[in-house]
Amino acid sequence: MTVLIVGGSGFLGTELVRQASAAGHCAAATFATRPCNSPEATWYEVDLRDGDRVKEVVASLAPCVVINASSGSANWAVTAEGSVRLAMTAAKYGCRLVHVSSDAVFSGTRVHYDESCLPDPVTPYGAAKAAAETGIRLLAPDAVIARTSLIIGGNQSEHVRLVHDLATGSRTGALFTDDVRCPVHVDDLAAALLELAFTNARGIHHLAGTDAVSRHGLGVLIAQRDGLDASRLPEGLRATIALSGALDVRLDSRATQAKLRTRLRGVHEFL
Repeated sequence: MTVLIVGGSGFLGTELVRQASAAGHCAAATFATRPCNSPEATWYEVDLRDGDRVKEVVASLAPCVVINASSGSANWAVTAEGSVRLAMTAAKYGCRLVHVSSDAVFSGTRVHYDESCLPDPVTPYGAAKAAAETGIRLLAPDAVIARTSLIIGGNQSEHVRLVHDLATGSRTGALFTDDVRCPVHVDDLAAALLELAFTNARGIHHLAGTDAVSRHGLGVLIAQRDGLDASRLPEGLRATIALSGALDVRLDSRATQAKLRTRLRGVHEFL
């Protein structure tokens, strides 16, 4: 069976490619700006803003599953419109769709969020992700929409790279002590997404770790794991600066975890 991973050259996408191939699936993957030469997949250049190209690739592959792990940041044309365009194409060709969303769809007002909570984004990125969710639920009601949080792993993770750069003094900035999330390990997230892809699950699912931790607390754990001097990590309060975004967003993944064999570990376990 062919599994098409959109955004396969990214951090999460690379792990999805690896696990899909290891499970015996025929892996195909797309990239937008950064080619990848991994032999574990057949690679296609696809820009989600190009509807004709999206249709061409999906029609030619006829994948049983499409996993959208692309990251268009706050680019509305990619993150919102491109994701909806992909959902329409997957529905047209009868492909199972798993769409990766984000805890950025929430404002942090209520702190704890389960799958029943409605999006109330406060950033352009969160708004684009929320719009994608709405469009996908209308156009591909059998799709899985999987919200996740900070994705952690090796040095390919942007969060890990930031900690290394701050600890070694190669980058300036601060890790906030009042900015809280529920990080997930990339291995666990990829496994859970693939597991959901081959079940009859549909609708909203949360895939985050069990532990809530601040950005600074996460940085300390990463530094300790990687042999860095955690005392060199600068800390600050996000609430004191004019930086948009939610402060404390904790995804409650218990309902989804109850359906899965894959265990979503907490950050204190995997770091």
